[in-house]
Amino acid sequence: MYRFKKEAMKVPAFIWQQKGAIEQGALDQIATIASLPFAYHHVVLCPDGHLGYGMPIGGVLACDGYIIPNAVGVDIGCGMSAVKTSFKDEISEVTLRKIMEVTRRVVPMGMGKNHKDPCPKESMPNLPHSDLVAQLINPARYQLGTLGSGNHFLEFQRDEENNLWIMIHSGSRKFGKSICDHYNGIARDLNKRYFSTIDDKDELAFLSMDTVEGLSYFEDMTYATDFAFRNRQKMMYETMEVVKNCVLKYEDKKVSFDNLTAEGMINIHHNYASLERHFGKNVYVHRKGATRAYAGELGIIPGSQGSNSYIVEGLGNRESFMSCSHGAGRKMGRKAAQRELDLAAEIKRMEDQGIIHGMRNVSDLDEATGAYKDIDTVMKEQEDLVSIKYKLRPIAVLKG
Repeated sequence: MYRFKKEAMKVPAFIWQQKGAIEQGALDQIATIASLPFAYHHVVLCPDGHLGYGMPIGGVLACDGYIIPNAVGVDIGCGMSAVKTSFKDEISEVTLRKIMEVTRRVVPMGMGKNHKDPCPKESMPNLPHSDLVAQLINPARYQLGTLGSGNHFLEFQRDEENNLWIMIHSGSRKFGKSICDHYNGIARDLNKRYFSTIDDKDELAFLSMDTVEGLSYFEDMTYATDFAFRNRQKMMYETMEVVKNCVLKYEDKKVSFDNLTAEGMINIHHNYASLERHFGKNVYVHRKGATRAYAGELGIIPGSQGSNSYIVEGLGNRESFMSCSHGAGRKMGRKAAQRELDLAAEIKRMEDQGIIHGMRNVSDLDEATGAYKDIDTVMKEQEDLVSIKYKLRPIAVLKG
């Protein structure tokens, strides 16, 4: 970790990357959020940090009395869930492919892909007193239990003791985006009305937590994180049933999910804001592509679809606002990956490891392993933030 400070910055930045390794755009965004008049104590960039929208991905910003919708992002509550099974036996490629085929039928995957029927109302979190959520809730019932697209995935993995794991990365779908866009619009209008000195082009419109608008955003944002968790939970339960049924049918063996380790289903968010106490003050901590890592808290740090992922335990490092990376982090943008990476080489990289995948076209290269930073380097750079509990290698990957 090193300290970064420019004259215009109100607070310093603590950066968990090598000097010179960060793209200038992300460094400029760090300087901008550290210049906000309500930025508290310091700002953080995790080892996976890179250019984002308004605030860098992998950034952590604590605000004194204010909240910023774009510092949470449009995919509110996006995060990870993981389950370890007691199943150690090898699964044939035929069975794995059947598991993937059936999972695709029960879990809608991809842009705009939803369930044909709405989920029961009781499956949704308890409704807040929010007119906006009331308007959005019925369409959201079709989205519960769906994966989405982009970097979201459903992956089957093995740990170093050969236990089978299931890992899911997804968020709040269009429901969360609608909430973010609504309140970001309100924040921009209010900031203009009261002559905010924060440049509109920085996309950091803010809301005071002393206002109805700020409190309403916080309530609706929190509801969207609950929705995102239930979304992953529903997909996980359905995938667990697919695995149990397919292994029993095609391998004549049983997979137990009743014998989970003490961790049970591990769940974390990496796009959200929460009220926390740091350095003697209650502040609103924004984590955008960053994971909470309180001492003893379990977390998930995925790599790319062709590299290892990690189950970790937080070390409670105060200087990171008790946070860590949310993954490997991109080293090139989506369009750049499609232009510059070699499709055949990226496919070979995964097939040499025996990973069953869906990469077929140049358009898929935006999620290739070569588009991401080296996960083991990222883990090395945050040894003071988390300790590794499980190292997981992918064996089959589903993406939208």
